[in-house]
Amino acid sequence: MRALHQFVPLLESGAVGAHTLQVQRLARDLGMESTIFANELAPGFDLLGEHVDEYRARARLDDVLLYQAATGSVVADFLLQSAQQVLVNYHNLTPARFFEGWEPNAVHSVMWGWSQVRKLATKSDLGIAVSAFNERELRTAGFPKTAVAPVLVDLEAFDRAVDHDALARLTRAKVGGGADLLFVGRLAPNKAQHDLIKALAAYRRLYDPKARLHLVGTSSSESYRTALVAYADALDLVDAVEFTGSVSDGELAAHYRAADVFVCVSEHEGFCVPLLEAMHHRLPIVAYAAAAVPETLADAGVLLSTKDPLTVAAAVHRVLAEETVADALRERGCVRLGDFSLERSRRRFTEVLEPYLSGG
Repeated sequence: MRALHQFVPLLESGAVGAHTLQVQRLARDLGMESTIFANELAPGFDLLGEHVDEYRARARLDDVLLYQAATGSVVADFLLQSAQQVLVNYHNLTPARFFEGWEPNAVHSVMWGWSQVRKLATKSDLGIAVSAFNERELRTAGFPKTAVAPVLVDLEAFDRAVDHDALARLTRAKVGGGADLLFVGRLAPNKAQHDLIKALAAYRRLYDPKARLHLVGTSSSESYRTALVAYADALDLVDAVEFTGSVSDGELAAHYRAADVFVCVSEHEGFCVPLLEAMHHRLPIVAYAAAAVPETLADAGVLLSTKDPLTVAAAVHRVLAEETVADALRERGCVRLGDFSLERSRRRFTEVLEPYLSGG
């Protein structure tokens, strides 16, 4: 059995980091040597991986190198020069147009990443996409052979020990009335938190003047975050919109437990793991049908063809006002979640990798 080593620009918490650790566990369960090499290791991850330069000392020609691609990185350049077999696990690159006018550095990073993906297409034996949406992008980039295998997600990990202080704070806010709308994801132009703020304004005016919006996640663009805060203030929503920044697992669990509905109006998602988290916590979901969101959500939520704020507000109102609708969505979410069980996803990932791990 060949060694399977993974390469990632940054090993950190989040969907890509969690997936990378799960792939390592899968490889080791298959009896393979497997180390994660990164250009950067986030605090707390220094014992879970090694710097990419350390690979040179242990490299073997029959190693299989799996690149977790989600941004431009010197790690991709390293792999382009390697003599080993390289496979690409593609998580998606946000189109540069979303960052134009917000983050010039992000524009450069995305364009760099796309250039590397196109180069890797000529070197890699396989491009593994976490969704059919991503697979189409790999084919556009020139990958001759592709396959779809979903993100490896440990759904049981969603049963985090809740932060009771955070839950108590969120619960106290509900005493005076008002629904809690939740979205989890980086503050980024492609995730369109500005449209969520618009929808909240419409929802408060038409249905629930005490409703709140919780935007959980760190920022990938400080200029965008600043604009969001100013926008909420201009709409007199400064006390109704919470920007949490980075939160602990316990705080995240508290937000899911306290929320009434999960709302996503993102314009570009390669998979969207928070949808699975929302299903797990039995939250009804309202989402804009863009990019990979319809593929991940299927019939487990209300899919909208437009994210016009009045339409989003009306959909949220229907879900929250009609308990039978909310209950049906919760049940569909439980069924859909089964499609992404760790056992099933590990089996699919093994099927995709097996010909390369056995030397085929």
